[in-house]
Parts: sequence; structure tokens; C-alpha cells
Amino acid sequence: MSIDDPQKKNQKIAVIGQGYVGLPLSVMLAEKGYHVIGVDNDQNKISMLHKSKSYIGDIDDNRLKKVVDNGCFRATANFNVLADVNSIIICVPTPLTKEKTPDLSYIISAGTEVQSRLQKGQLVILESSTYPGTTKEVLLPILEKSGLQVGTDFYLANSPERIDPGNHKFKVEDIPKVIGGITKNCLNAGLSFYREVYQTVVPVSSTESAEITKLLENTFRFINISFINEIAILCDQLKVNIWEVIEAASTKPYGFTPFYPGPGIGGHCIPVDPFYLQWKLGQLETSSEFITLADKTNQRMIDYVVNCTKNLLNPVKSLTSAKILIYGITYKKDVADTRDSPAIEIIERFKQVGANVYYHDPYVPSISIGNHIFKSTKLTENILREMDCIVILTDHSELPLANILTYSSLVFDTRNITKGLHGKGQVIRLGEGNL
Repeated sequence: MSIDDPQKKNQKIAVIGQGYVGLPLSVMLAEKGYHVIGVDNDQNKISMLHKSKSYIGDIDDNRLKKVVDNGCFRATANFNVLADVNSIIICVPTPLTKEKTPDLSYIISAGTEVQSRLQKGQLVILESSTYPGTTKEVLLPILEKSGLQVGTDFYLANSPERIDPGNHKFKVEDIPKVIGGITKNCLNAGLSFYREVYQTVVPVSSTESAEITKLLENTFRFINISFINEIAILCDQLKVNIWEVIEAASTKPYGFTPFYPGPGIGGHCIPVDPFYLQWKLGQLETSSEFITLADKTNQRMIDYVVNCTKNLLNPVKSLTSAKILIYGITYKKDVADTRDSPAIEIIERFKQVGANVYYHDPYVPSISIGNHIFKSTKLTENILREMDCIVILTDHSELPLANILTYSSLVFDTRNITKGLHGKGQVIRLGEGNL
């Protein structure tokens, strides 16, 4: 199949991986009139997609149903469809191992599936976040086992995803798209495709440049969030309000970007991507001291939240027998994603010392932590009165602040969502100088 088909909307596109990146991308492409096949080996996801049921918060059922009903999107677990498409976009997970080294098993598996079905003229794009060199050093050798030559028989590019779950300010196609190709022909093939889809496409000189662009973006955030968390701890010690300081510093029209403290860093990208970069640097017998220090600070926040809760309870209650209710266990507001959420580790720490831990999250009805299955507790008046401390870890929009402040004896707010508010009991905020 030729990627030079002048009728772009007649192109068939396969998107491997139907998660937080792949499904929104698939739906967006289908809405533009492309024929999109979502490929995933998770049969539960495929079954839901067949029923036009979305498991991703950013894609509602009605939006999904429209592209399914008009025939522009279908889902399958059968990788044989890859042989009959013009373009293949790989959006599979790239987690870390327990040793914080890259786990490329999903990329390798996807590449192997593509290789056995690769056709002349096909464009393959890796969107999964990964270390510089992955496309050329890992994926390309797999695809070349097909006997086809890159840049001549098929085209390979890297274009790191920039999906931000829960962010409704920017549509997928409005976010500038960075892309680098293995060869000039590969880059041109990728540009030809993406310029039909995105408002702005940013070509870079190599796949390595494209890969490290994503790592730079998220390492920047990782380091700065960790830094502002450290400043929050210091402000508590200095009896200064960090939130007031950030607000004042933000009035400077240049040279300052506001970041905000919290209980730690979560999600798939920000706590993961810096270690892909750190691992690659290790192969060169060097390292980033900033990433190492930021990681230590991020881990320190877990201890700090637990210790602050202990100290707040200490006058009247021991942490070992306290009833603690965690509000919000997702890693960010208004999403149903608990990947690497600091709330999980905080709950584990509370459980380890014997505390009775409950949680409420409107997006997570139940969750397994360790050997225990927790179910979201209803925030009734009796429950709120019964708890020794309410710890706010996620600032969901539907947070019932009025009830929490009215019926709770102690609230520890790590997100400053209670700014300027008072309650029946104590309301203590992280970084406000009262800890």
C-alpha cells in the first residue's frame, strides 16, 4: 500500500494499544474520517469497545458510539489486520521495572507483531515514551527482520505522545506534534501523514531528538514539582505560607513558572520518564544528579505526609489506632487513573503502623492495595464524624468541602483546596506554616 494516496481519508490506520493514549488518538483520527482499527490484546477492552463503552475518562460513550456506528472505528485483538493498513501507530505502555529500569517488553511485542505482517509502503510510528535510541536500536532491528529496507520499502518514525488525561483545554489535534524519522524519507512520510491531522507539526532531525523531547518535557516537570515540594516542607519549618509565596512570585511577567506542592508525584509519565533518561545516561557511564535528587525529594513527601498526620493526631490520638479517611486516590484531579499515585503508598504506610484506613474517590469504586481490597466509603455525616482525620490527597472538582468541614474534627489538606476556609475542627494545609 502506498502512503502517497491522494485521498487521505481512504487510508486505513491501525493503532496498537487502546489505553490512555491510543484510544483518544484512535477516536480523534476516526472523527476526521480515517478508517481506524484499534488493536489490543486485552479482550476486556475490546469487548467494551464493541459495545461502544469507553473506559477512558476523556472519551465519553456517545463520542465513541458515533465513530463505531459510522464505520470509521473498530477494535480487535487480531493483529492480522496490520497487513492491510497504510499506517501503524504504536501506543503501548513503557513502564519501569522494580529496579527503575526500562521495561520495553510491550514495544518489543508490538514490533514483533508488526514485523511478521509488515508490507511495502507502510508507515510505522512509535508514540510510546521511551529513552533516546529505542526506535533505531530496538524497534528498527525487529522490523528489518522482515527483509524490507527502512526508508525505501517501509517508513519508521518516532512521535512522542503528548496526551494529558483530564485536560479539556486542548484537543489532541491542537497540541503541536513532534516527529523524527530514521531517514529523510521516513520523516517526510510521517510529516505527510501528521500534517493532515494536526494543526502544527514540528520536525526534528532524528528519532533520538524526538524521543528525548518527551523526556525533557516530563523531567522538567518532575524536577520542578519535586523542588516545590521541598520548598513546601521548608516553608512549614519557616512558618511561611508556600501558597501565598507562589501566588506572589507568579505576578512576575517573566522568568518564573508556577508549580504547586502536593503529596507526591504520580501518573504514568512524570515519575517514569526521567528514569528512562537516567538509564540511558547510565549506559554512557554518567548520570543526572538533578533526577536523583528530585526522586529522593519525591519519596520524602510520602514520609512527610504520614509523619504530619501522625503529629497532628498525636495530642489526642495515636496513629496506630486512628481512623483515617483518605479523600482522593487518583494521581490527579478528575481522572480515574491511579497509576503510581502517591496515595497508594501513603495508604500502605498508614496500614503498616496499624491505622484503620478508609478512602473515598468518586472515580475509583474499589482498589486492591497489598492483600487488601478497599471500597470507596460514602461520605455520610456519621462517617465524617467518626474519622479522626480526613487527609485530602486529590482535589477532585466534586469534593464535598462543606460537609467535610462541617462534620470533621481534623482535616489535613495537601492540595490547598480549603484555602481561606474554616471548619468545625482543625483545618491544616500542607506548606502553610502550621505544621
